[in-house]
Amino acid sequence: MAKSISISILLLLLILFMSSLSLVLSVRSIPTDSDSVSTTKQESPTPTPWPEQFHSILSMSYNGSFEIIDLWYDWPKGRNFNIIQKQLGKLLYDLEWNNGTSFFYTLDSSRECRTIHFDVGILRPNWLEGGNYLGQRNVDGFLCNVWEKVDFLTYYEDVATKRPVHWVFYTGRAAHVMTFEVGAVLEDSKWQAPVYCFNKSGEDKHPEFHSHAAAHSNLITAEETAFASSFSDSLPANF
Repeated sequence: MAKSISISILLLLLILFMSSLSLVLSVRSIPTDSDSVSTTKQESPTPTPWPEQFHSILSMSYNGSFEIIDLWYDWPKGRNFNIIQKQLGKLLYDLEWNNGTSFFYTLDSSRECRTIHFDVGILRPNWLEGGNYLGQRNVDGFLCNVWEKVDFLTYYEDVATKRPVHWVFYTGRAAHVMTFEVGAVLEDSKWQAPVYCFNKSGEDKHPEFHSHAAAHSNLITAEETAFASSFSDSLPANF
């Protein structure tokens, strides 16, 4: 009888020991706050370089005015073309070359053209490199990684597709990317400025273009200056 009681006590003690051990192990397996942080912490993503050739349609807004820009980017041939339709206004052409020459012109009966010489060429594909990562935000219905470039521009890239979605200049001028066709190329014949752009008497009559570029030279890199001119931020209001 005594032997049977001793065995029962031993079994009871063994059960209690195993239960205590299981409880200790389960408590130790619960992650702490520091564990959660370390496992979820990620390095800042790298902005995706622009493709060397693409076509994009942009909806632009600034101070209540609106434009549609038909953008053709061609890095291998050193050229960038913005066809700008102002709301109920002029159709403008902004043709830029990597040697710093830009032609702003119309193709209507007014035959307007202004030839501007910048110290920089077009944006390089990795112009956003070195930007300050701001995290993720939802914009235009897309979850985006967001970068800021030298307090000049905030750039939103779709997390899923790595395509640009939106960017905003420091002036408040905003672009919404409506289409983005990688590899699309505009035929060479479309890149020729009209003959009246080569009338020397019409060149550089507007020093406000130069002062605009100079005002930025101490604040931003050459690529951002080119970006500013690329989206007609330097066009005077009467053009």
